[in-house]
Amino acid sequence: MTDIEAQRNLQPELGRSERLLWAGRPGQGILFRPSDIFLIPFSLMWGGFAIFWETAVITMGAPFFFMLWGIPFVLVGLHLIFGRFIFDAWARSRTWYGVSNERILIRAGGISSRLTTLNLASLSEVSMTEKSDGRGTLTLGPAAPAGFNIQKRGWPGAGSNQSPSFEAIGNARQVLDVIRDAQKRLSD
Repeated sequence: MTDIEAQRNLQPELGRSERLLWAGRPGQGILFRPSDIFLIPFSLMWGGFAIFWETAVITMGAPFFFMLWGIPFVLVGLHLIFGRFIFDAWARSRTWYGVSNERILIRAGGISSRLTTLNLASLSEVSMTEKSDGRGTLTLGPAAPAGFNIQKRGWPGAGSNQSPSFEAIGNARQVLDVIRDAQKRLSD
């Protein structure tokens, strides 16, 4: 099923002979990933200690330099605890995915807009992770090595060397079939 808004946002990117076979969006709202099993406890420890430090420094009347020193650590802690989830949800709300008869398109929003395209004829690997409700992620290219699959958004540079993906899409298996069918038509 094609998302009309995604189709509208990707249509200007298509070539003359190109037509969209599928268009959609990533899951919206707050999204938890497997890496959060480690990141959430770490963020709570980091943020908790930074807030404790800053509070102690201020209440003890420490020198002004020590008060300033703790502020960046508190800000990083607050971002790790909840800011990264807000930024990630905001960026995904401005992201659209498409499969045409020639290529894959990913228009990623956020602070700046970025268009990623992958030629279907040269796309070597597509892997899928799927939940019981049919929602899943298609990784377009080789998957990141174990231990390097960190959250893609919410922290500058995080996940920048990972393969592009259609993240948290509905009916992931159907979209995978659309990609495979389009690749087969190109090779015939």
